[in-house]
Amino acid sequence: MKVEVEVVSNEIIKPSSPTPNHFRHYQLSFLDQLSAKRYNPFVFFYEIEDHESKINEISNKIKNSLSEVLTLYYPLAGRVKNDRFVDCNDKGVLYSVARVKCPCHLSQAIKYPLPSELSNFLPFQINELTEFSIGVQLNVFESGGIALGLCTSHQIADALSSIMFIKTLVAIARREADHISHPEFVSAMLFPPLHDLEFDPNRGTSPEVISKRFVFESSTIEAIRSKYEKKTCLEGKRRPSRVEALSAFIWSRFVAATSCDDDENSDKTKKVYAVIHAVNLRPKLDPPLPEHSFGNIYRHSYAYFPSTMLSSYEKDDYGYVAMKEIRAGLEKMDMDYVRKVQEGDDVKTKLFNKYIEELSMNGQLISFGFTSLCRFPLYDADFGWGKPTWVGSASLDYDNLAAFVDTKTGNGIEAYVSMKEESMAKLEDDMEFLKAVSRPL
Repeated sequence: MKVEVEVVSNEIIKPSSPTPNHFRHYQLSFLDQLSAKRYNPFVFFYEIEDHESKINEISNKIKNSLSEVLTLYYPLAGRVKNDRFVDCNDKGVLYSVARVKCPCHLSQAIKYPLPSELSNFLPFQINELTEFSIGVQLNVFESGGIALGLCTSHQIADALSSIMFIKTLVAIARREADHISHPEFVSAMLFPPLHDLEFDPNRGTSPEVISKRFVFESSTIEAIRSKYEKKTCLEGKRRPSRVEALSAFIWSRFVAATSCDDDENSDKTKKVYAVIHAVNLRPKLDPPLPEHSFGNIYRHSYAYFPSTMLSSYEKDDYGYVAMKEIRAGLEKMDMDYVRKVQEGDDVKTKLFNKYIEELSMNGQLISFGFTSLCRFPLYDADFGWGKPTWVGSASLDYDNLAAFVDTKTGNGIEAYVSMKEESMAKLEDDMEFLKAVSRPL
């Protein structure tokens, strides 16, 4: 269903108290510098009865809470300078109010949501940063309910930092801020910035990419976990997690659907498949960092699959192969690895770049990235008018990326998958993939 959204007002929200002079210069870390210049998008939908009489109250609560939370998250109210630091000048963030003009009720709008349509509820186009590090848009449905769209700059904050910001914003709105830990700004001390950074943080993006949302029920994921646990011989080790198992499954069906047995160039073109997982480094450090440590504190694990290796397996066995290699890659993300990253020696990323160089002349690297927001408290975002009916994301422009979010009930997972249209069509024709996907909501 086509959703039409019209912005009716824009204003700048500034911190409720000025940032002290000794906090005015916020240094970006090495990991911030490596992060994409994109926005992290979230859209929270709320069913609210008699919402018209409450909109002004709701809007004022959001604005006041936003002003207060910016005194704690003061870098978000500043401006990034030269991709090196944030001038914490309290210039503020964007707050918009919009009317959702489609005649449908909120429940209809989220019944079969399209990531491209969800972008309408956000204050920015998420694929290119503006001067603002954060923006909030209150969307009011004519027939009832609201959608709160929020974007935070990935150049400054990873997904966990964004969610901790939302958690604090909610606590302030509920007058429960005394029970919330304040952000800790330690990332630049742990991962000092580089002055000569030869890296394009937006590598892997493409305007030709489309995004779709697929829902996997808990029973389906459990069946995949059990099958992989049995066939990958993980005796004595923990069983595959939901994220590991679903990553291996989606990647295996992607490769099975898009690879071609009769490729005329198969003997001439060397292919290497890579599975990449975003990994939170906070618990890897010694001592571990708390979850409210602010910034981009993550790196990637890698698993590689040369086409010559895959040729020795049946396509239906790709998932088992992937499961073992994904687990091995994740297990290497330990304190020794983190220490090397702190020293500027990110061995895994260097190996990834080496593969790109080696394959640039007569080969092809086909990477598939996974990032997970599972177990994050997205559905705890109750500002005082109830918990969200549903929390969604939006279209991303990364080629071959899957972002996982928990379903509202149970242990199911919603997968936001982005890839080129031709690859998406092949994936959606794969019978094993289709059997695993349930109807959304």
